[in-house]
Parts: sequence; structure tokens; C-alpha cells
Amino acid sequence: MAVTETGDPVDRAEGKDIAVKFDGRRCIHARFCVTRAPASFLADVEGPWILPDASEIEYLCSVIRECPSGALTYERRDGQSEPVPPVNLISLRENGPYVVRADMSLDGEKAGFRATLCRCGASKRKPFCDKSHKYIGFEATGEPPTDKGKKLAVRGGPLAIEPEADGPLEVRGNLEIISGTGRTVACVDHARLCRCGASKTKPFCDESHRRIGFRSL
Repeated sequence: MAVTETGDPVDRAEGKDIAVKFDGRRCIHARFCVTRAPASFLADVEGPWILPDASEIEYLCSVIRECPSGALTYERRDGQSEPVPPVNLISLRENGPYVVRADMSLDGEKAGFRATLCRCGASKRKPFCDKSHKYIGFEATGEPPTDKGKKLAVRGGPLAIEPEADGPLEVRGNLEIISGTGRTVACVDHARLCRCGASKTKPFCDESHRRIGFRSL
């Protein structure tokens, strides 16, 4: 087994019963992989660092599913795939990104079930987070007030996220927005979420991107 470079920037590590893929463009170094499955994910090494056969397959898959950014995914030889999230969730990280768990499309393309999306406006890999929020001193609570409005009759299904040019993330589909501690903030089927970092009604857009001249590229 070895980690090999493909035509795109995704690394692929082949094991006996599973292949593990790593997309470095999406990684935010949450370190769940190297701390929870250190035999399979080697930290600070030269060369191959993903060893799929060093961990029991069910445990390895569970660790990969904890990767918030979706940088890690897997393909099992037995045909089992990552389960579709039963509830579409966007979690608000304190002073940090949106953490998405949903059967999502992003800008019209299938994007898996996990992603961390920029809400500070400074990422160089928009719409994905690259941890720029840490370096610009971005401040945004992960615990906004709860909206006592409607509940969703259906909580799953496809979730379409469309990054507007120089504007917010437009989200269509059943969605629960939750705080960093898991409390429900809002239940929506359509929302425009701030990604310029300047809205006074975070996580929702208030058109501040126009005032500050936000650029998405």
C-alpha cells in the first residue's frame, strides 16, 4: 500500500479492504484522524502517512466520518458506503466556520456529506475554510439566540448550497442550524448565510457584503 498522487490533488491510500482518500484542499487540521486512529494516520512523517490496514475497518470508517471538513473519505471493497445523514445540520463554530453535515451539493456539484465552509470572508480556498479566521481575529458567536419559529416535518433530503458571487451562501433544502453546543438555532428550508464576516445578524446575511466590498474570489 502507498499513498499515490492522482491527476487531481486528492491522495488515495489503498488497503486490503478499503481505500482512503484525502483532499488537502478541504483539510482544516482538526486532528481527529491522528489522535483517534494514530496507527492508520501518522503525524509528522515523510512519505506515506495513511495506513488503512493498521486499524479495524469499522473503527477506521467511524473515525473518518468524524472528519468535519470532508477531507477524508473512504471506499470499501464490500460496497458499503458512508451513510447519508438523517438530519441536515449546519453547526456554528465559535469564531470559526460553518460545519455542514448533509447530503449536499455545492455550486451544483455533489460535495459529499461533510464540509467546513468559510464564514469569516478571508479564506483563500472559498467556499471552504482554510483557518484564516484564526489569523484575522474573526469574532462570531457559536451560540446565537434560538429562533422559536417553525419545526421541520422532514429533516433530511438533498441540501443545495450555492455561493453567490461576492455574496452569501444561499441554502435550499431542509436544514437545522445549530449552535456549537448542539442547541437548535433555527429550522429553515431556505436561507442566505453570511460569508463576508460582517453581518450584524449572523449567521444570516444582512447585505453587509455590499457595504464592505466583499469579494468571493
